[in-house]
Amino acid sequence: MTAYQSLEAIRKRVAALGNAMGILHWDMETMMPDGVAPARAEVLAEMSLMVHELETGEQLPDLLAEAEEQAEQLNPWQRANLREIRQLYLHANATPTDLVEKIVMARSESTMAWREARPKNDFKSLAPKLDALFSLQREVATIKSEAMGVSPYEALLDEYDPGRREPQVDAIFADLEAFLPDFVQQALEKQSAGPDILMPRGPFPVTHQAQLSKEVMQILDFPFDHGRLDTAAHPFSGGAEGDLRITTRYEEDDFTKSLMAVIHETGHALYENGRPHDWRGQPVGDSRGMTLHESQSLLLEMQAARSEEFIRFIGPVAQKILKGEGPAWDIDNLLRVYRKVEPGLIRVYADEVTYPLHVIMRYKLEKAIIADDIPIAELPIAWNDMMEQYLGIRPSDDKDGVMQDVHWPEGILGYFPTYSLGAMAAAQIFATAKTAEPGILPGLAQGDFKPLYGWLDKNIRSQGCLYTPDELIEKATGAPLGTEAYKQAIYARYMG
Repeated sequence: MTAYQSLEAIRKRVAALGNAMGILHWDMETMMPDGVAPARAEVLAEMSLMVHELETGEQLPDLLAEAEEQAEQLNPWQRANLREIRQLYLHANATPTDLVEKIVMARSESTMAWREARPKNDFKSLAPKLDALFSLQREVATIKSEAMGVSPYEALLDEYDPGRREPQVDAIFADLEAFLPDFVQQALEKQSAGPDILMPRGPFPVTHQAQLSKEVMQILDFPFDHGRLDTAAHPFSGGAEGDLRITTRYEEDDFTKSLMAVIHETGHALYENGRPHDWRGQPVGDSRGMTLHESQSLLLEMQAARSEEFIRFIGPVAQKILKGEGPAWDIDNLLRVYRKVEPGLIRVYADEVTYPLHVIMRYKLEKAIIADDIPIAELPIAWNDMMEQYLGIRPSDDKDGVMQDVHWPEGILGYFPTYSLGAMAAAQIFATAKTAEPGILPGLAQGDFKPLYGWLDKNIRSQGCLYTPDELIEKATGAPLGTEAYKQAIYARYMG
């Protein structure tokens, strides 16, 4: 076995463990009894250590060096795989084994504390667990920053979006900060001058919403023979290779929230399902970072599903399943419902115009957290102040404020920027795809996503990690990642 083949064998074992951990995490969020959380944390910690040992084995430096010396004998996919293995080794080798175990246990304790504290609006009970977890993440960030020659925050961001650096994020977000406040006001003024927006009245029984969710997933070609839909405290997409698990949450007074969450998570799942099958179990066959991943979910949720063509198709379907009656179900009104601009507290329910402002404030808070500039006790106040600054509203409690997302209690720092970077990429990709494939919009009008998926399969999904994230975006769209397509899209939709 060559050095490169040995590396592939190691990564295949890592992938198998990752698949098992993915199902365990899904179960922990959906079905696991709360009382077994400590035992589950021990299992996940042990499996994380097994992965860490495989990723940092003492033979790896020699194997990597030998494989890189013989790289000219490899094909382009193998060379890209070797590049990704080197990057993963850099991240893993920078983190001491004892720190890996501590983080897994701290994440479990913090997540379970969040699940209990959020319904009770009890940030004080969560704070000590969050503080301990943040401290460990700062330690990881510092170690990795020294190993990688980047800032501590960039070291965490690189885990989710390889190669992404703060100056690029800062430039894109500064552009959005300069553009969005005035645009939000213009959109609100035009909206108020138009017809009243009539919200369909509930209650909408969960059973009916679940039926609608599955019907929409069928329309979106979700492979139910390889996946399932469940409920969780926070919508997510997970599972394992070829085993797609997505979740949503239902509110009986508003079916649109759950429906859009389902479409969003289905976008994630379909990206996973479309990755190159020949390279499953190898890093080069993985999804290309979270900016691309979020682009695929937001492309479905914010671009395709909010298009006039699709809303005119899906409106009668929703009305029939939910047994809706009255003028609120008029298609033109449903268009206004799905295009309503309204600054709100909850990020996952935000419209596409105000959404980036939610992400920008979290990005700034995350950088302050990693720099240890915000004491944990002051985090809710800092959150509320920034919410008021960016969205003009102030949370009345922490449940819908600093505790609304599960990311920080799960120790996920460096992820939030990818949501809005993904929204920029989604607009850019969708605009390119519509030009290249004229059948996309007529297809959406018939509930047919095949023209869109055909373009995505060829240009995004099948490419895996053959290219870097920015290379893939530019190769697919002909331009570097930027804000122009997003600006044009929302101007046409809200001001046209």
